[in-house]
Amino acid sequence: MPFPFHLSPEETLRELTELNRKVATGIDNLSRLREEDLQVGVTPKEEVYREDNVVLYRYTPMVERPFPIPVLIVYALVNRPYMVDLQEDRSLVRNLLRLGIDVYLIDWGYPSRGDCWLTLDDYINGYLNNCVDAVRGRNGLDRINLLGICQGGTFSLCYTALYQEKVKNLITMVAPVDFHVKDGLLNLWVGCGPGSQGMDVDLMVNALGNIPGEFMNFGFLLMKPFELGLRKYLDLIEILDDDKKLLNFLRMEKWIFDSPDQAGEAYRQFMKDFYQGNKLIKGEVKIGGKPVDLREVRVPVLNVYAEQDHLVPPASSVALVRYIGSADYTVKAFPVGHIGMYVSGKVQQDLPPTIANWLKERA
Repeated sequence: MPFPFHLSPEETLRELTELNRKVATGIDNLSRLREEDLQVGVTPKEEVYREDNVVLYRYTPMVERPFPIPVLIVYALVNRPYMVDLQEDRSLVRNLLRLGIDVYLIDWGYPSRGDCWLTLDDYINGYLNNCVDAVRGRNGLDRINLLGICQGGTFSLCYTALYQEKVKNLITMVAPVDFHVKDGLLNLWVGCGPGSQGMDVDLMVNALGNIPGEFMNFGFLLMKPFELGLRKYLDLIEILDDDKKLLNFLRMEKWIFDSPDQAGEAYRQFMKDFYQGNKLIKGEVKIGGKPVDLREVRVPVLNVYAEQDHLVPPASSVALVRYIGSADYTVKAFPVGHIGMYVSGKVQQDLPPTIANWLKERA
């Protein structure tokens, strides 16, 4: 709240009195909060498969006869997947369930120090493939639908290129494809393009083993230092006296700072091959020795991106159409940022029906 220099003394006094009231009410609200008030990922689900730290969940259907081909959500390694089920009125999962979609989700867990040797081969040819097989087996299907989000969308593209016979339809959401687009600040930091001087990934992994989640989170915050490090906390004063908005804010903060460490070897390959080498669109990525050729992605593809995304620039996502082999390609944009894809009320009205209708048309 900027200081009201333009106001008269009487108006200034009223503003300061109102500010004092909000702060006092906010302190009272915060003092009454309990841990259970900040619960996230509240939609009922059951564990159906586990391997090491990775858990596969199936969400409890909300209709009597769900759509027969389930959707497996593949989230990024960087943050926790409960962002797709943050709270009851901001839940992509819950809205898909209401529309009759049978939803599964992979929780990658928290890598331990002993997981620093996990590679992209372990994640994609191992854990992801085993989870796909578990869903296929439970439903008696040869192929299922994939919904890959952010880095999970990139993983899903690689997986589909390698395992075409197991994927019915593919949805990518705010997923990076071309890692050398010019308007990506993260790309510049990592060091993309010929002659660029970016981070020494080998030195980091060799020194640290796993990459600390705090390091990753700090880097994301630095991309918008004023907005994410200062302004949002100044704006917090305006909502301190509103229980619902305060809880929304705190749940988002909980997710932002709940950042798992990154398995060192997987991080090394993703940074060097995808960000620095841009090998995905060149057909030069190898997962477990197997080449990833995006032209092998011939299943129907729905590509969803955010027009104001500062983490995955729109140009990085929309480039997908130039490299895949699918003859059935649909692109859908939403006028929000990266996080707005999960929490915007307007997006939650439009995105789930877009996904559900697109899938049902290709049953």
